[in-house]
Amino acid sequence: MVNKPELLVTAGSLNEIEPLINAGADALLIGNDRFGMRLAGNFSIEDIQQAVAQAHARQVKVYVSLQSLLSNDLLDALPDYVKALGNACVDAVEFNDPSVLMAVKTYAPQMKLHWNAEMTTTNYATANYWGRRGANRVVFARELNMDEITGMKGHLEVESQVQIHGMTNIYHSKRSLVGSYMLHQGRPIEGGSLGKERGLFLLEAERPGEKFPIYEDINGTHIMSSDDICILEDLHFLLEAGVNSLKVEGLLKPLSYNETVVRTYRQSIDTYMADPANYKYQEQDMDNIRKVQNSDRELTFGFFYKEQVY
Repeated sequence: MVNKPELLVTAGSLNEIEPLINAGADALLIGNDRFGMRLAGNFSIEDIQQAVAQAHARQVKVYVSLQSLLSNDLLDALPDYVKALGNACVDAVEFNDPSVLMAVKTYAPQMKLHWNAEMTTTNYATANYWGRRGANRVVFARELNMDEITGMKGHLEVESQVQIHGMTNIYHSKRSLVGSYMLHQGRPIEGGSLGKERGLFLLEAERPGEKFPIYEDINGTHIMSSDDICILEDLHFLLEAGVNSLKVEGLLKPLSYNETVVRTYRQSIDTYMADPANYKYQEQDMDNIRKVQNSDRELTFGFFYKEQVY
C-alpha cells in the first residue's frame, strides 16, 4: 500500500497561510532571510510563531529554512534562533550545514531535520549517511531525473522530498552583481532595492524569448530559471515510488497562482490515493494551471527526463 504523501508549499507572508491551507497544503516552508536562502517571504520570529499557531490549528506542519551559507558571525546567533524556533513549536528545519544539525540537537532536539544540500543530494548512500546522524528527511536534487528518483525506493532509510512545481535557482553569488553593474552603468537604483519586488530579469542574446528573474538580498545575487517545473502529468510515478513530500515552490508567484497550483495537485493526489490502480491523468487539471501560468514562462518537466549534467 502506498502511503499518502505530504503536499508542501512555500508561503510568502502570514496572509498566505490560511489560503494555502484551504487550497490543500499539508505543510508550509517559511523562514528568515538571515538564516534561509531564496525564501518566498521574510518571517520574523513573531511571524513564525503566528504561522505555527495558525497551521497547527488546522493540523498542518510548518518547516523553517536554515540553508544560508553560515558565516562565523551567524554561528554566534544560531543557538538563540534555534531555541526560538523550538519554543515556537516549529515541526522541522531544512539545513545544509552540520552546524545547524548540531545546534538543533543541542537546543531544540524535538525538531526534525530535513537535509537539503541542493544539487549534491544525488544518491541514497549520502542521504542515509545524514539520516544516521540525525536527519529525518532528504530533499533530492532538482537535477535528478525520474529514473534516478524512483530508483531510490527500497534503499532509503529516511523520508524523501521532491520539487514538483515552480521555478528553480540556476545561479547564486554572495556578491551584489546587479547593484555593481548598475552603478558601473551610471543608472540609479530606485528606492535602493534590487529585491524580489523589483521584477528584474536577464535576457540572453542566444535565447531572446526567455526571461531569467534576478534579484539581490542580504545573501547576494540570485538568478532563477526561465521556466517552471510542472510534473502533474507524471505525478503518479512519484506517488508509486513512495516519495514522502511533494513541494510546490511559490517563489516570485502571486498567491492566487499558488492557490490554484496547490488545489490542482491536491485533487490529483487525493484521486490517486483513492484508487491507485485505476488512476488516470486528467488533461483538464493541467488546464487549470495553464490558465494562470505567465505566458512568458513555459511549463516543463525540468530535469525529470534529461540526462544528468553538472
